[in-house]
Formats: sequence, C-alpha cells, structure tokens
Amino acid sequence: MTRAKETTLTLTKAEEQVMQALWKIGEGFAGEVAAAVEEPKPAYRTVLTQIRILEQKGFVAHRMLGGNNQYYPLIGKKDYSGRMLGSLIKNYFNASYTSLVSFFVEGGSVSEEELEALGRIIEAKRRDCAARHNNGEEVQS
Repeated sequence: MTRAKETTLTLTKAEEQVMQALWKIGEGFAGEVAAAVEEPKPAYRTVLTQIRILEQKGFVAHRMLGGNNQYYPLIGKKDYSGRMLGSLIKNYFNASYTSLVSFFVEGGSVSEEELEALGRIIEAKRRDCAARHNNGEEVQS
C-alpha cells in the first residue's frame, strides 16, 4: 500500500472520521463512504469535500468505475495509528514507551486483566527476542 505524503502527518477530526469509514469499507463510492461514517454523520457534500482534501493530502485515491469515482485509502489504519502513536510518544512522553505505559499504569487507567495481558505480551516478546538472539539473528525491539 502506498504511503501518504510524509509532510502531511495528521488528519483533522472531520478527515479522520471519513478515513475511519473508508478503512471500514475498504473502498467505495462517495455515497457508500458517507453511509459508513459514524454518528454524528456530516452532510453528504461535507463528506465529499473531506474526500477531496484527503486525496490532495495523499491519503486517498480513486479509480473511475462506470463514470463514478470509487475511493480507496493509500495508507492503512495500522500505519496511520503507528505514526500517530509515535508522534504522541515523541511529543508528550520524551520518546519513551516506558513513560507512556507508566502514565497509564500509575494513573490507574489500566485494569488488572489488562496488566496481566500486557505481562503476557511482554514475556512472549522476551522469549521471541531470546530465541532469535540464540539463533544468531539481529534482534530489533
């Protein structure tokens, strides 16, 4: 999947609402995208305007089908989410994942079940890294 222009890192709330709809349906005509937008739904013409802006920013492209534009994302939700999370960590947590996790854990925002799940994920990652290290592979964190 082609990446969005590196100079345009963020979306406005309205643009993100349209992107969420497009990520959900995968591709679609403007009416289908508008129908997939979560409540509160903007007007159809507003959705169309946002789609055009997203095209200009490099997040969306279209192909002509039957005389109509069918729109599709140029950046995946996971890629965009990772980019936004990276920016958040850099700007608000001194580029430290530890600071981010500490913020939630110490603030009481994480349940006991979530802490246990995080522990399992961390332990699995440790085992994976150790196994790859023992096999002579370069380990990236």
